Amino acid sequence: MVKTDREPDGTAQGRPTTDRPLGGPTSSTNSTGPTTSTVPTTGFDALDRQLVHALQLDGRAPFSRIAAVLGVSDQTVARRYTRHRTTGALKVLGLADARALGEIEWMVRVQCTPDAAVSVAEALARRSDTSWVSLMSGGTEIAAVCRAASSDHSDALLLQKLPRTPSVVGVTAHCLLHEFFGGPQGLISKSGALTDTQIAELSPPPPNPPAAPATLTDADRRLLDALAQDGRTPLGELAAVTGWSPTTVRRRLAELRADGVLYYDVDYDLRQFGHGVMVALWLSVAPAELAATGEALAGHPEVAFACATTGPNNLFASVLCRDVGALYTYLTTRVAALPGVRAMESAPRIRHIKGAGPLVTLSPAASGRRR
Repeated sequence: MVKTDREPDGTAQGRPTTDRPLGGPTSSTNSTGPTTSTVPTTGFDALDRQLVHALQLDGRAPFSRIAAVLGVSDQTVARRYTRHRTTGALKVLGLADARALGEIEWMVRVQCTPDAAVSVAEALARRSDTSWVSLMSGGTEIAAVCRAASSDHSDALLLQKLPRTPSVVGVTAHCLLHEFFGGPQGLISKSGALTDTQIAELSPPPPNPPAAPATLTDADRRLLDALAQDGRTPLGELAAVTGWSPTTVRRRLAELRADGVLYYDVDYDLRQFGHGVMVALWLSVAPAELAATGEALAGHPEVAFACATTGPNNLFASVLCRDVGALYTYLTTRVAALPGVRAMESAPRIRHIKGAGPLVTLSPAASGRRR
């Protein structure tokens, strides 16, 4: 029996054992299937969807507060969360925002020979500075997001740290310039699971715009590492990891959140929401239309992540659809109506390797949410 007793901040003490992956620059959302065979495929019901949306707004919100807003008991919320967390259908991640830390993100595409693609992708996924690692198209291209401490370190990241093997036949990298949709915003935000009133009651205050990149201590990094594994890690465990008191941990969590360094994301099985296809969409947009097109694209219910990048294809999106028929309809209607689009490239993701959080398993199955 999994315990659901809560810490003073309302987080569950029960720690489920399974995780699930994403849908990277192919992140929020993460993917198309579960990491284990125990995840049901019947779909979340209305209350499950409300719970996912609530956790997307505030991943460490006490179950009592979520329950009050949803109009159910604390025990019902705790039971739902524990069941889905245990099966790998749902997980809260506490993540560090790259821009708040002054880091640079690169969207990398690696072309490989078919026999080496999986091993190269897994090598990339094992790195702590990568996320959203996926096999694309016919299994000869890998998509990943790589983070560098600054632009001065980007050359070392891309030229020295990527796998060196004759099987890698090409690498392209594009700097992420502006995020139109993603980070603390998830695809569930567009679902209508919660009313505007419920969203207002559960949403924390917006973070303060940072005047300068934040500086982290070693204890801060240990805290963030633990939250990346499980965003609802109890205060007592976080205190043991950092060497701080629970009160200090609580205060530091609030500070990092207020400064925009820490945000919470929900990784969940996309099949529960009826999504069967994830596609990386690269658009070439006239510079004068880039901002307007990016904002319009971000508003599409099919778009889980959207950003402007360097390169000839200067607008990227992760698109989730029910099936290939729905994808065709989306491309020929919503995308076709976007202003300033001069060219389009699309690539389906065929295997998810790693999501936004640390690598837990190299299962060929996939689940998830964004990018």
